[in-house]
Amino acid sequence: MKRRKVGNLLGLAVLSVLIDGPKHPYEMATVIKQRGKQGDMPIKWGSLYTVVANLEKHGFIEAVESVKDGGRPERTVYRITPAGHEELEDWVRELVGTLDPEPPRFKAGLSMLGVLGPDQATRQLRLRLTELDERAAALRTSLQQLRALMPRLFLVEVEYDLAMVEAETRWVRGFLDELTSGAVPGTDAWRRWYETGEFPDDLGEFVEK
Repeated sequence: MKRRKVGNLLGLAVLSVLIDGPKHPYEMATVIKQRGKQGDMPIKWGSLYTVVANLEKHGFIEAVESVKDGGRPERTVYRITPAGHEELEDWVRELVGTLDPEPPRFKAGLSMLGVLGPDQATRQLRLRLTELDERAAALRTSLQQLRALMPRLFLVEVEYDLAMVEAETRWVRGFLDELTSGAVPGTDAWRRWYETGEFPDDLGEFVEK
């Protein structure tokens, strides 16, 4: 991944909402929330003003005016610059066209699954499967409702999210079936290791015969 002058993904969200026209930071946050971007990327709202300042510092946005609304503090309105447009497009090209080297948290957990023992691992995977089923149902409902309101172009991230949830659900369900049926090689050795703390001398016990 390219090292960017402003690498916080909130910066990407800010640039995207400024395409519609100039906004002050409060308006930026409102539009980002309305578009559900906090569900598409990690966003820490406390860093908004720092991100806006950094985008301005590097020439991606510029102040156009300050406005006073009643008794509220003066607010600076920003617009995206040509350099900001170029940065936004380049950033999206990278995100779409480049594999993310950051492994998901679930993969990290699976890599340590042996410390739980087969029974506890099964319980936790069942809990995950329940959450996955609930998540998939919520996404399907959301897609059905949103398709009547907006073009598919603005829903592809929801389609992707649903596809990833469904794929993970299939894998977890299949692995669970193997665990509960004893089809995973070395399950008995795994259980003894978990209960006694003695790792088998012969790793062949974990290998499919």
